Amino acid sequence: MRVLASVSNREGLAELAHELSRDGHDIVSTGGTAAHLRAAGIETIDVAAITGFPEILDGRVKTLHPKVHGGILARRDLPDHLRQLGEHAIAPIDLVISNLYPFGETLAKTSDDGAIIEQIDVGGPAIARAAAKNFAGVIVLVDPADYPEALDRIRSGRDDLSWRRLLAAKAFRHVAAYDAMVAAYLTGGLDFPETMSVPLLKAQSLRYGENPHQSAALYVTLPIPPRGATLATGEQLHGPDLSFNNMLDMDGAFACVRDFAAPTAVIVKHGNPCGLASADTIGVAFDRALAGDPVSAFGGAIAVNRPVDRDLARAIASAVYHDLAAPAFTDEALTILRMRKNLRVFRVDLETNRSASRFALNLKRIDGGFLAQTLDARSEDDVAMTVVSARPPTDAERGDLRFAWRAVKHVRSNAIVLARDRSLVGIGAGQMSRVDSSEIAVRKAGPRSAGAVMASDGLIPFADGAEVVAAGGVTAIIQPGGSVRDREVIEVVNAHGMAMVFTGVRHFRH
Repeated sequence: MRVLASVSNREGLAELAHELSRDGHDIVSTGGTAAHLRAAGIETIDVAAITGFPEILDGRVKTLHPKVHGGILARRDLPDHLRQLGEHAIAPIDLVISNLYPFGETLAKTSDDGAIIEQIDVGGPAIARAAAKNFAGVIVLVDPADYPEALDRIRSGRDDLSWRRLLAAKAFRHVAAYDAMVAAYLTGGLDFPETMSVPLLKAQSLRYGENPHQSAALYVTLPIPPRGATLATGEQLHGPDLSFNNMLDMDGAFACVRDFAAPTAVIVKHGNPCGLASADTIGVAFDRALAGDPVSAFGGAIAVNRPVDRDLARAIASAVYHDLAAPAFTDEALTILRMRKNLRVFRVDLETNRSASRFALNLKRIDGGFLAQTLDARSEDDVAMTVVSARPPTDAERGDLRFAWRAVKHVRSNAIVLARDRSLVGIGAGQMSRVDSSEIAVRKAGPRSAGAVMASDGLIPFADGAEVVAAGGVTAIIQPGGSVRDREVIEVVNAHGMAMVFTGVRHFRH
């Protein structure tokens, strides 16, 4: 058997090549791969000795030659193909070991366009694709994890067609993901290209999907961000295996606290915040978030945007929660949290995550396709607050209105939140009518609605929503505005002595 090896990731290659060579198989290799094998004491044939042509153009052309591709692509079951190999003195190649230039790693290290372009592999994908196409006669290995099984199957004669087919599919996926990374880099800032490939790598299987009868897995985008830079690459420090719902709730929770500069804590259940607060310290923020709806908080997902210390860990460990995401944990905090067997503890770097999340599309599956949109990631630091009521909001109301406006974008539409002292005191989420969401928010707040402010993720279409919160003692409202009945809503606001501002921006979330 003749083996062609040309790899960038040399993990396990010398060990595999040593065993293959010991079994009497010829090893053909290129450039750095050949040098690596020779350094390990493995006899290697240079590809130039096969092609009769040297590597040229600083190694850009090595294996792009008929004596290489002919040996890979020839069908062993066609006498005419075998005859042509003989006519041109081409030896069949039976095993191709190939993985590609480290394009993703280069992207992570440099912004030098020239250096990045040099890491676009041409020959590697070509030989991998050729071997994968001809899997009936050729074995292709693109993943070092497959080397031990491959050696065992070759030695035992169990290199059957079904196994080769699986390896071929893996090779095509490997090349496709690589090409997608390159295309994404070259596409640059174009949000919606005419075709789109999303390179993903399976990070782990999940316990189950949204329901136990559904299967699920976690995939990370390529190139892979550093460990802990995003939720998908976050570091799980404690707890049982993750499920689909754990990841969704932590994603929503961490996206929420990432929007706040002050120490902020959120508790999420089924994709919606049930408690959210900012304060001067993260411990106080958590206490206030929990006070927002302590009943719903049971079994929720917590995220904070400050390190978790001993006191906060004790507060969290005193009740039942399923997930906790934070940028850091003290050793004391981890010791305490690990006493909660079923609490998943996740470390996610806040600042890296904040910047990394600005350049992506949101994709949602629909029947037969996907919807793509840019992220709702606009800064709320300079949001317009156009006063439309007879009286302007007070300074204290303005602070709470800004807090509520940041919060409401993380609640499912139709969304109404009531806030007071930088804490949510009432949340109405996911209702089909906005007035129903308003009634739920006031009911949840109880007496705390008196003196609170209200935020609405979409325009208030009728005056009844304003009437409901006015009856609860709400003193100020922030909303996008733009209803044909804005004047009626303003009249109700003025009649109750409330303040109201328009932002001109909507924050629907479905």
